[in-house]
Amino acid sequence: MASRDDIAIEITPQVLLKAYTCGIFPMAESADDPALFWIEPQHRGILPLNRIHVPKRLARTLRTTHLKVKVDTDIDRVIDGCAGSRPGRRSTWINDRIRTLYRDLFNLGHCHTVETWDGDRLVGGLYGVALNGAFFGESMFSFERDASKIALLHLAARLIHGRFRLLDTQFVTDHLRQFGTVELNREEFHRALEQALDTDADFFALPLDAQPQQVLDILDQANTKKMR
Repeated sequence: MASRDDIAIEITPQVLLKAYTCGIFPMAESADDPALFWIEPQHRGILPLNRIHVPKRLARTLRTTHLKVKVDTDIDRVIDGCAGSRPGRRSTWINDRIRTLYRDLFNLGHCHTVETWDGDRLVGGLYGVALNGAFFGESMFSFERDASKIALLHLAARLIHGRFRLLDTQFVTDHLRQFGTVELNREEFHRALEQALDTDADFFALPLDAQPQQVLDILDQANTKKMR
């Protein structure tokens, strides 16, 4: 479902938060198009927090990498990274209005970033919106191998530790499928969303300096609980 906002209502941070509670999110046709439209996919991607698959090679990389993970230190550079062109994608849907809206949500404490750094160089990361026990992933990027994957694993561990119930990925991609992303129909997604919104969660329950082994332990323990 999509509707152009220029024939609807002005999108403010408060309207955007309300939209998330209804299961919809905004996009633009391109970075140069100032208009936004609402998206409500018929089928929605989610990454179940109790059964995240961590490929063995990636687990080894996470333990040994020199890359460092930070949280909420540079929203503008993360959005820049997500908006940049890359192989197979020359254009982006992130326009100036998207940048402004999510920067405003960041200032309100609802938008968060997980960033992967090589020294003083941002090499990967993601951003999304936290609302009660739901986290809505918006976009991710990587300038070095595995940089966005490392950020995603740190995000998942942070959400699990903070008692989140839902990690919305919007769509299912090959990149996300390797971690166990599944597709829900609209009715199933709304049930999961309702449960998550009724849950109190804390994005900062996990220390900001969480170490790689702690991240892997949290993910493993969540999977073990599911198997019992």
